[in-house]
Amino acid sequence: MEQEPVTQEEEIVVEDTKAEDVSETADQEEAQAEPETAEEDAGTDKKGFFGKKKEKKDKKDEQIAELTDKLKRQLAEFENFRNRTDKEKSQMYAVGAKDVIEKILPVIDNFERGLKSIPEDQKGGPVASGMEMIYKQLITVLSDLGVTPIEAVGQEFDPNLHNAVMHAEDEGLGENIVAEEFQKGYKYKDTVLRHSMVKVAN
Repeated sequence: MEQEPVTQEEEIVVEDTKAEDVSETADQEEAQAEPETAEEDAGTDKKGFFGKKKEKKDKKDEQIAELTDKLKRQLAEFENFRNRTDKEKSQMYAVGAKDVIEKILPVIDNFERGLKSIPEDQKGGPVASGMEMIYKQLITVLSDLGVTPIEAVGQEFDPNLHNAVMHAEDEGLGENIVAEEFQKGYKYKDTVLRHSMVKVAN
């Protein structure tokens, strides 16, 4: 069979149909591309949202770290303050105790002089016994407080402990040896309350 020749009008119709098909295909591709773009935009917003949240969390962490640092500093300052206060209290106590003990020492001296002046035949009497008991009680109380007498006679002279008021030549003693004690010295713990008044030989 012989094909009929295609007219110019039919060719135009065919071309229009092809154009419509191309336009429909382009519309479908745009429709498919739009959801992906929307998802990408949503993902961007989502990421931005979480990014802001992370920034807020970082600020909170910084505030927590700052407050923790301040708390540690305050605790350290309080500990230093407490240690300093305890040290000042102990120093004040030591100064107060020294003042009181120094005022008691002359009373101890008078007791010792009184006991030495009692005649031998009266040393067993009630007065002498009472004085002896009071003297021993005073010495015990002072010892409990940390007061100890300084050893002098027979010891090598120590200017940190002894106050030399006399010098004597004695062949029986070595050089710079305390020969006699005129007034007893006392220490409060490691501090000298009163130096011993002594005579030094050679």
